[in-house]
Amino acid sequence: MAALPSRVVVATDDERIRCALPPETEVVMTRADHPSGSDRIAEVAAGLDCGIIVNVQGDLPLLDPTLVDELIEMLRRDPALGLATVAVPIETDEEFANPSVVKVVCDAKGRALYFSRSPIPHDRANPASPSGAMRHVGIYAYRRETLLRFAAMPPTPLERTECLEQLRALENGIVIGVVRRAHGVPIEVDTPEDLAAVRKTLAAAVQASTAQAATAQASATRPQTARAASAAEEVPTS
Repeated sequence: MAALPSRVVVATDDERIRCALPPETEVVMTRADHPSGSDRIAEVAAGLDCGIIVNVQGDLPLLDPTLVDELIEMLRRDPALGLATVAVPIETDEEFANPSVVKVVCDAKGRALYFSRSPIPHDRANPASPSGAMRHVGIYAYRRETLLRFAAMPPTPLERTECLEQLRALENGIVIGVVRRAHGVPIEVDTPEDLAAVRKTLAAAVQASTAQAATAQASATRPQTARAASAAEEVPTS
């Protein structure tokens, strides 16, 4: 679990999602006409009393929760940032060429310069090389006032061209910090194949956890059995 958040709220416009959640979950039903996840979160944020809001998309069920803490800490350290997000290295040529994989390039301070579905940065000597390229992971932390200001802005030309909401922020001068992870792209559930991969990963984790619990229980009972056997040996026969 992430250590820094003080409250978790699920924002959705789908009654099926609300019904699938445990009854103790805090759920806010939003409008259905939001153009992006950030706009949906902004509707909820307008009624919250907080300084920082982290938007964890529902298509990232295997997200490392420590990332949430890292994003919050980045905003706390640098007051110039309006929001923060995450990137990991691109490891294959296929990833680099895939328009579904969003790339990000940063300045020397780790602030985003641009996001694109195209292969960036372009290596003139070796155009297909992913060396140094970073893959954007779609999780954001916002200052509340930045989020509300962002949601009030109309979609921008680059946002519409690339279909990337974070470009609306950059086009309006909002500074985006980027947490860089050395590895570990969380599975984003965008296709039936992604869903199957997540289910397989979760099933393996449950199986491993069950096996560890069984081993721990066996370890806890064996010494008692051994002591009982020793005691039985010491009981004199009549």
